[in-house]
Amino acid sequence: MRKAFTMLELIMVIVVIGILAVVVIPRTGSNALAEAAVQVISHIRYTQHLAMVDDKFDSTDSDWYKKRWRLIFGKSDDTEQEWAYTIYFDTATSITADNPNITFDEIAIDPLNKAKLLSGGFSGILNSDDSRANKNMNLGLSYGISNVNLSGGCTGPRIIFDNLGRPMQGTIYNSTTAYENSDIITSRCDITLTGDEGTITIAVEAETGYAHIL
Repeated sequence: MRKAFTMLELIMVIVVIGILAVVVIPRTGSNALAEAAVQVISHIRYTQHLAMVDDKFDSTDSDWYKKRWRLIFGKSDDTEQEWAYTIYFDTATSITADNPNITFDEIAIDPLNKAKLLSGGFSGILNSDDSRANKNMNLGLSYGISNVNLSGGCTGPRIIFDNLGRPMQGTIYNSTTAYENSDIITSRCDITLTGDEGTITIAVEAETGYAHIL
């Protein structure tokens, strides 16, 4: 009684496995929409981490709270009219200003590549074609995301975190009080990404700032 495969049988098994791989892999391949969501969640958590380890509190500066770390979505000519996002803080003193300044190193540096900034492009600040831009953070060009919508507890196109990691409303610039309760998100913030595969929603929980896919 045989107890081993012949060389021909072994070759046939390898051929069959190869055929199955060609047929099955494309059907179970990566989902661009899901990949984009996982990446955004990772960057939301990193923004929260920066806010907690880089506390911007300054008792001598009444506008210190404007410097909190945030993640903002947007599209413009500088992003080729595709949805992109940026992680940054803002040292501007104007209550209406909310733009990152590369000269002041306000955009976060990519911890995986120090030559890159954590931005897929920002109107008037950084073009997506700039060597410093992070191409993956241009969701439209990299993942085919056609729309980004923030709803629920969040307002505006951004999520801001305080030094305790709590998510703050996007309208924080209307406040002159550092820890005003109305600035803290009291209900879950939903970020819905739309792509070729449909939609997917990322939830950022109130108080904890925990980000996850619904």
